[in-house]
Amino acid sequence: MSVQNTCFGAEKIEEMLAPCKSLFFIGVGGINMSSLALISKKRGYNVGGSDRTKTVLTESLEKKGIVLFYEHNADNLEGYDAVVYTVAISEDNPEYKRALELQIPCISRADFMGYLMTGYGRRIGISGMHGKSTCTSMCASVFMEADSDPTVLSGASLKSMGGAYRIGESENFIFEACEYMDSFLHFYPTITVILNVEMDHVDYFESMEHIYSSFGKFADIAFSSNGCVVYNADDDNVIKSIQGCNGRKIGFSTLDKNAMFYADNICFSGGYPEFDVKLLGEDFCHVKMSVSGEHNIYNALATCAVAYLCGIGGAKISAGLSEYTGADRRMEFKGKWCGADVYDDYGHHPTEIKRTLEGALKLGYNRIYCVFQPHTYSRTAGLFEELISSFGSVDKAIIADIYAAREADDGTVSAKKVAENLENGLYVGDNDNIIEYLEHELREGDLLVVMGAGDIYKIFDKMNFEEVK
Repeated sequence: MSVQNTCFGAEKIEEMLAPCKSLFFIGVGGINMSSLALISKKRGYNVGGSDRTKTVLTESLEKKGIVLFYEHNADNLEGYDAVVYTVAISEDNPEYKRALELQIPCISRADFMGYLMTGYGRRIGISGMHGKSTCTSMCASVFMEADSDPTVLSGASLKSMGGAYRIGESENFIFEACEYMDSFLHFYPTITVILNVEMDHVDYFESMEHIYSSFGKFADIAFSSNGCVVYNADDDNVIKSIQGCNGRKIGFSTLDKNAMFYADNICFSGGYPEFDVKLLGEDFCHVKMSVSGEHNIYNALATCAVAYLCGIGGAKISAGLSEYTGADRRMEFKGKWCGADVYDDYGHHPTEIKRTLEGALKLGYNRIYCVFQPHTYSRTAGLFEELISSFGSVDKAIIADIYAAREADDGTVSAKKVAENLENGLYVGDNDNIIEYLEHELREGDLLVVMGAGDIYKIFDKMNFEEVK
């Protein structure tokens, strides 16, 4: 069983950490946890941490002076005053158990992140079942273009930031607000963004009513500080989530001209969206994007609203969105292989899979192949019907073995079962078999999207990418 979030709050954590000079991060290899560890080090703490696997990310932490352990061992805690942990660990994690035995303060990732953000006057929380990292990155791009010097905590690395986080000197704190285990209810946004709401994390959320309640509570946090909510006016589930909330609500839409921010005259140039942004029916700015997909129009509109609320003008917003070429693993171009253009994408929820692949269809390739790795058995089983309806835009969907993450295989669902239920699906086995199949299939003019939130990216190590002249 996973460890629960703590609910100390910023004031209590400030008191707990007052005598502490060192922090230990359990599960430090996650992109958000690693960012928190680095921010803590910059704040003067002696920082260490543990994770099971050595990665490029953990190696970068070591280069920046953070002590890393690649096994969870109770002895690793020696010399540390407090612990920050991810709720992905289990209750029998030896470091967590030793911390409890020694009565060392233990703080969950979300609670600690909430504490860190309270030092900023304007706190912008980007939420939704998907699109959070992209929208957070778009906001970061616009704020940096406008010289607004934001602090950013994202779930994806952005080349212009040199990583997944940025420490600025202004009052602007832009952060990705994860809904899993209600983690986002430990944050303190003054501006809340809700991109979309639907069923996910079926190992935690029991029903849509449970999800509506959680997002409504998240909206209320902003309202309680006289803040506002920026919401997708085209998403019925978003509207249901906030209908009982009282406060300033700013809608964005591609369908409703009465929304405060409205995308008009939408067209696609080379597969990329271009449109006019209307603010209360008046011309605000023109956006020409450098990333594909209709879903990114919504991310851009949310960014427009946030930037406007923070005093950034239309020209800077337009320039920042135009400069945005995507975060890592969000339709990231990897190179050419076997004649095909190869992209890497983090998509794992059925809706984001479908929208990303529909966006790829507009890029004009002859054929589209997708290698998809389902993420967790519970999500694959719980959203099975939605998943098998997500690959209609591709010529062939090759399903890789399910990434278990924190779960055990109970035999109810498998990659082979997913593939067998797809008209264009195929299961060939492990990564070596997938590579062998693709080597015989791909040719010039094809697009290959490798997709999933697990470790499917490791397949790139088996591809000898061609030199692009």
